[in-house]
Amino acid sequence: MKRTLKWYDLLSLNGYQLGLSMASNVISPLLLPALVLAFMPPEKKNTYTALVYVTGLAVAMFIQPVMGMLSDRSTHKMGRRRPFILVGALLNILFLGVVGASLWFKDSPLNAFFQSSLGITASLAVLLLGIILLQFSSNISQAGQQGLIPDVVLEEQRGRASGIKSVMEMLPAALVLLISPLIDKQKFWVVILILMAVFLVTMLITVLFTKEEPISEKPPRPEGRPILRMFLLTVIFVGVTQLALLLVKGIGTWLPEETTSLALRVTLVGLAGLVGMTGSIFIGVYFGARVGIGKEANNQKSFIWWVVTRLMFLAAIGSVRNFAMFFVKDVLKVPNPATVTTYLTAVIFVFLLITSIVGGILSDKVGRKKLLAVAGLLAVFGTVLLVFSRTIPMVMVAGAFLGLGTGTFMATNWALGTDLVPKKDAGRYLGISNLAGAGAGIIGSSIGGPLADYFNAIQPGLGYPVVFALYGGLFLLSVLLLPYVKQTKSAE
Repeated sequence: MKRTLKWYDLLSLNGYQLGLSMASNVISPLLLPALVLAFMPPEKKNTYTALVYVTGLAVAMFIQPVMGMLSDRSTHKMGRRRPFILVGALLNILFLGVVGASLWFKDSPLNAFFQSSLGITASLAVLLLGIILLQFSSNISQAGQQGLIPDVVLEEQRGRASGIKSVMEMLPAALVLLISPLIDKQKFWVVILILMAVFLVTMLITVLFTKEEPISEKPPRPEGRPILRMFLLTVIFVGVTQLALLLVKGIGTWLPEETTSLALRVTLVGLAGLVGMTGSIFIGVYFGARVGIGKEANNQKSFIWWVVTRLMFLAAIGSVRNFAMFFVKDVLKVPNPATVTTYLTAVIFVFLLITSIVGGILSDKVGRKKLLAVAGLLAVFGTVLLVFSRTIPMVMVAGAFLGLGTGTFMATNWALGTDLVPKKDAGRYLGISNLAGAGAGIIGSSIGGPLADYFNAIQPGLGYPVVFALYGGLFLLSVLLLPYVKQTKSAE
């Protein structure tokens, strides 16, 4: 039976979320771009970075809903969710070692063989393997972690719990201030050892101090072949995204350089990129969620539209973060891009923190959708400022508005999602919602990365303002489509 939880219960329940978010805030925006720069030619850095992101996230898209489904039916004495958190965390520590091993191949004689056969260096191939394995293990534990709130938290406390979850997701943005100088100095193994320790400590906090009642009988199996459905979901989404990328590339190639002005090229290819991103979201989520949910999808239209709007927002903010270091390096031309990027992330965190807890509490009282609309508009304004930023102070102001929007969104959106999912299948449904997590990275990186390199080749530094403008369009669409998410009585 669920009980009213104290503040320390909510903290320990979300403890491992801090570890997962710490790794995400270090690996995606800082460590991975730095390693790609060390292993591959700089003129293709966005494309190769996107390759690693997309491959890893495709694995995440498949693994998390499968593990969520398995955790729903777990009768382990520790409970449904904590065993998955434990196993996933231990594997995370192991696979971080594989990421570090990529450094051993930097000057390997195998590089010539890999480049001739695969078009990438041996070190990048090992890095790609490490990221794939790390996504596999992280999503085992993530599936368990995100099922804890609907399992053990009373409905009237979920806004508060989601607010604390949001803080745990974004607190590492400040903590990485201590790590970014290590990346600028290329002390990559020190960073990896720190992440290993964080995984271990935060996992122990959640596993040891969260009270979770085991279930005595397994719920009925989902109809059909759920694992096959999850695989098809992943194939559909990735396939649609790659088709969209081919369309965008085709338009860029079709435009003759000698007769097409720069403004027209930016307009047409940029619009094609936005259409490609939004089309991927609509088609991928619509068909992917229906494949993943099965016949139940006809009665879960609000949940599907929630995934669509969540994906649009996360695709935008995640991609801004992923390409921020290259923007700082190529446009602002600072000598320590990792450190400056961390300062930007810290500014986002400060303003995110202001709105996270407040947003979670307000969403319990005044409604989720109103706050989500405010969140999207704040993020749009922040993105517009970022597009025109050419100085560090202006970038920081843009980061402040992005932080205000993201904090409000993160606390409120997840609470809305927990209101919409069927409680008996919360793990499976929230795992399917990983379309909005992994899918966001796939869309933003696979289309945004090559677009950035395309425009950078035309005019150095042009690619980042263009793709940032596209992400602003996604923020706006996440607001405009909110009316299609029909709130439950509690959410209203």
